Amino acid sequence: MSHWHTRQQGFTLIELMLALALTALLLGMLSGGVYSVVRDWDNNAAALDATLDETIAILQIERALQGAFPHSYRDTESLGRFVYFEGAADSIGWVSTVSPQRGTSLIAWRLYSVRDEGVYLQLAPALTDYPGTRLSETEPLLLLEHYTAQFSYLYEETELNRRWEFEWDGADQMQLPLAVHVLLTPIESDDRRQPLDIVAGVYANQHHSLRPNNASIQPVFRLGPSP
Repeated sequence: MSHWHTRQQGFTLIELMLALALTALLLGMLSGGVYSVVRDWDNNAAALDATLDETIAILQIERALQGAFPHSYRDTESLGRFVYFEGAADSIGWVSTVSPQRGTSLIAWRLYSVRDEGVYLQLAPALTDYPGTRLSETEPLLLLEHYTAQFSYLYEETELNRRWEFEWDGADQMQLPLAVHVLLTPIESDDRRQPLDIVAGVYANQHHSLRPNNASIQPVFRLGPSP
């Protein structure tokens, strides 16, 4: 009787194989679940990083436009002084008191949009000469890869008559626009990305030494249709 009881305490080869098979199956299911969780985490983290980078870039653009400065330069041919602000529908160049490196000097900014590529940024120090030359020589940085940009500028004929224009030449106007509107449109349809509006009021919207003006407009950052 004891001999039969002793034999029942061990495992047969079939039982061991079944146990190993079940263990392998459970480990496979567990490792697959862990891999899926890690993959989803990495994808979500990458998407969050991209969103944060885009948000920071948009806020930097808004602050730099709010800090636009009526920087004047002397033309070498006419010897006249002109305000640097070059605004077009797909590009904008201006001088700002805001620096990405938190410096104290004036910085020349240029943003331009390239179809199917994104929005590029160029930066250069704003000295006493024409800043556009140095901007054209700097290496462009792809700032917003998934968007294209359209720019428009708030023009004031009278206090009661304001309109948005797609061009602004500081050398002709001898002043800055009241505000700049940037419409960012996703290059490809994506549920995570929607069209964005930046409406940035320009604090120093006039070159006071040339044409004093007390007009001002409050900056707004909003999502929605273009004005």
